[in-house]
Amino acid sequence: MSTSGILTLAADAADAGYDLSHTPSDGILVALGFLMILTFMTLIMTGRMTPLLALILVPTVFGLIGGAGLGLGDMVIDAVKDMAPTAALLMFAIMYFGIMIDVGLFDPLIRVITRVLGNDPAKIVFGTAVLAGAVSLDGDGSTTFIITTSAMLPLYLRLGMNPVILTCVAGLINGTVNILPWGGPTVRAAAALGLDPSEVFVPMIPSLIAGVVVCLVFAWMMGLAERRRLGTVGIDAPVAVPATGAGSGTGTVTGTDTGAVTGAVADGSEHTSMADTMLDPDRDTLRPKLIWFNLVLTALVMVLLVIDIFPLAYVFMVGAAVALVVNFPRVKDQAHEMTAHSSSIVAVAGMVFAAATLVGVLNGTGMVDAMAEWVTTVIPDSLGGYLAPITGLLSMPFTFFMSNDAFYFGVLPVLAESASHYGIAPVEMAQASITGQPVHMQSPLVPAILLLVSLANVGLGEHHRKVLWRAVVVSLVMLAVSILIGVVPFHAG
Repeated sequence: MSTSGILTLAADAADAGYDLSHTPSDGILVALGFLMILTFMTLIMTGRMTPLLALILVPTVFGLIGGAGLGLGDMVIDAVKDMAPTAALLMFAIMYFGIMIDVGLFDPLIRVITRVLGNDPAKIVFGTAVLAGAVSLDGDGSTTFIITTSAMLPLYLRLGMNPVILTCVAGLINGTVNILPWGGPTVRAAAALGLDPSEVFVPMIPSLIAGVVVCLVFAWMMGLAERRRLGTVGIDAPVAVPATGAGSGTGTVTGTDTGAVTGAVADGSEHTSMADTMLDPDRDTLRPKLIWFNLVLTALVMVLLVIDIFPLAYVFMVGAAVALVVNFPRVKDQAHEMTAHSSSIVAVAGMVFAAATLVGVLNGTGMVDAMAEWVTTVIPDSLGGYLAPITGLLSMPFTFFMSNDAFYFGVLPVLAESASHYGIAPVEMAQASITGQPVHMQSPLVPAILLLVSLANVGLGEHHRKVLWRAVVVSLVMLAVSILIGVVPFHAG
């Protein structure tokens, strides 16, 4: 394919004001970028390093090799500044929903779900997928994962089910539904190519339905496997998991089959405070007389999130403050309630800021730009007519390893320009590009997925081992369906 020559992107990084030690060629930057990501993924998926440490140390090493020099700190701090609103959002969202869980707002929902699903692991996993898919319609992954985890995780713990199944199912279906016009990627793709979001999305509805069906099939299969693993212990003799959250003492896991709780307790010790508070119906933090106030407050918060007239972080900040003042009038109780959720808050906020190291190095050294430019130059002219499906395939790894903004505003326009020479319309390229979202949602650069694994007390590497191949399958099915129905051309020219 004939394209313009590769730009000297490292020089652009120097022009940005960073004090670089040297400027490697673009080819070296491409190699370093891919090697850095490969090293990071290998370390966390093999369990040799925690994601937080890997997000800090691996980019630091590769950044120095890539010429970051004394500018490395500025690169990271600039990324931290960009991520600060996201960290604030997640921090106060965890606090708000933690308070609502403690005061018992979701207890009636848990009782209803328990009556409907019973103690059957297969039904519970399938119900998790349905709930996560329904809540995902609001377009916000963080809200989806908070609500899904708060509603379903207690059932997983009580039956000794593996919480990584919850994160896999929730992450999978949320990534699939994420192509809704208000979800983000579709709007980005449309904006990058000067299209209307509905023009991109509406023809992709059959692909979306197919992706959701595949997610539900995966959920049912994992549920059946969990039912077989637990046997009669998981169904007829639930494992007792006393609460360890606010207002209750630390408990231990008991049951007739201790093996059934493998994976349900991180480090074999304690659970996430958000989940466990719901397992004690007699906890001191219950506020049954305020349930209608808390319901109205939560509904108001959700409405404000949807209409988007205030920054999301500010909405949760005010919501958490009001919830604390009304439900816990005494200062001592307010402090205790905030402390009760500090472990979850520190874990997810720390992960977000650690991810700033990876983002800062990718952007500051010019690696991400070099990688984006490189991919548009390695596709030979003979494959130009296949650029639409190629874009769909590329969207999986590229949106996993870089932000949606970097892919849709950096890579997609170049690919679309090249595709236009072969008669492929921009809207067809945009539609192909959004099929990789089930894979994108599992990226460590997506704050919502860090929130999910943190709340469920699941390791990111453990989550990736179970979810990534399934996410690839869902993306491939969505791409295949879009080609079969003629939305995305298999070949043009």
